[in-house]
Amino acid sequence: MVGNLTVFKGAVAINAYGAALRKFPAVLWGVRFGLLLSVGLHIWAYLALSVKSWSARPKGYRVTSYKEASLASRTMRWTGPILAAFIIFHLLHLTTGTVHPDFKEGDVYHNLVAGLSVMPVAVFYLVAMACLALHVFHGIWSLFQSLGFSQPRFDSFARRLATLFTIIVVGGFVLIPLAVLAGILKLQ
Repeated sequence: MVGNLTVFKGAVAINAYGAALRKFPAVLWGVRFGLLLSVGLHIWAYLALSVKSWSARPKGYRVTSYKEASLASRTMRWTGPILAAFIIFHLLHLTTGTVHPDFKEGDVYHNLVAGLSVMPVAVFYLVAMACLALHVFHGIWSLFQSLGFSQPRFDSFARRLATLFTIIVVGGFVLIPLAVLAGILKLQ
């Protein structure tokens, strides 16, 4: 996210950042592979947990009452697949250029601004970031619960930390499509 925000310094800065990443393709693709492997393992864990959940109660409740479940926890089954679709689209859009209408190899600034100038694409990015916000918040909050910090004395700290981290990360990602849509970032 921090690297992506160099777009606000202009075309030269973000293109230099992109060039620096491409200097070591083995490292770059190693990191990408590691991230994709992590996503794959995350999906596998979700599916394994879902199967256990469904087998524990094959027939659902007649009335569902959400007393403790947050919006973030209730939407995991929707935000996850949307994020998976987004990751695939994002790689095809801004990494390989396969679905980008005006992709220019090595011109990160142009690709980013031209790509996000297409309204449906920008909206999809923003929807995906809203899903990421719910997903990340729930993940961090659940991490604290899994580690045993779900006692009342830790709840406010854990919730504040989850909220702050989510705002920083998702906020940073959202700034770019919003800046393109607002005309702050435009093709040169």
